[in-house]
Order: sequence, then structure tokens, then C-alpha cells
Amino acid sequence: KGVLYCGLMFTEEGPKVVEFNARFGDPECQVLMPLLTNDLVDVLESACDGRLHEIHIQNSDAAAVCVVMTSEGYPGAYEKGFTIDGLQAFADRDDIVIFHAGTAHRDGSFFTDSGRVLCVTAIGDDIESAVDKAYAAIDGITYDNVYFRRDIAHRALRRKD
Repeated sequence: KGVLYCGLMFTEEGPKVVEFNARFGDPECQVLMPLLTNDLVDVLESACDGRLHEIHIQNSDAAAVCVVMTSEGYPGAYEKGFTIDGLQAFADRDDIVIFHAGTAHRDGSFFTDSGRVLCVTAIGDDIESAVDKAYAAIDGITYDNVYFRRDIAHRALRRKD
């Protein structure tokens, strides 16, 4: 009783299962949690107690997009220990959530400490505004050897047109 995550890859032959986990997917969960309007503890307790059918899980009508910021070279070889600047600008924002993945905190500063460094989740009225906010936030976060994909949600935006 709890969470079962099924990682899928869509191929020309159809969906293929990559993995199963008894936990939320990462970073998939990072676009779900900001939109959940229920108390997560109530949802999880209901699942554990076999009462999930008794609650109505509700989500915001907003859209969320998550862009993963990595160290260049990830998942292969990469350097770490670079200072991360710009995070403080998002401390009081409700529409941007910065999830730390591979960071270290020393002497009041954050440093890269792994290949997957940060996940920047933006909430907007629609996918397009969430994408714009996510990439605008990334533009304000800097560290040496930063890499991120620039095509997140491009298929969803293409379908919208």
C-alpha cells in the first residue's frame, strides 16, 4: 500500500516499461506536488490504510513544468564544487520552486555536489507560461559547467498550436 511509480519510454512500437519503483518518480513528482491541493499526508495515510477510495484527490487548474539543471557531462564524468549563484531570488516566490538534488551547503553558499544539481519547477496558468517562467528562472541561476535541456514541454506546446 502506497506509491507505485512506473517509468515509461514511448517508442515507435508504443510505450515500454523502463522501471518500477515503490516511491514517487524524480523529477516527475516535482511537477505534481505543487499542484496538489489536498494535504499530502492525508493522501498517503489513506493509501496506507486502504481508504484511498474515500478521498477526492484534487489538483490546481494551473500547469507546472520542471527543468533539471545538471553538471555538464552528467550522467557521465563531470566536475563538482562550483558555487551556485542566484537561488535567493526565488526564496519568496510561490510560482517557482527550486528542488535541490546534488548540492552542498557550506559557509552560507551552495555548491554543485553531483551530476543532477537542481530541478526548477515553475507554475503558470498554462504550459506555455510555466515553460517561460522555468527558463526565465534558470537564466537567473548560474554555476560553472551548467547544462540543461532547452526542449522541455516542446511536444505539449506543439500539440497546443
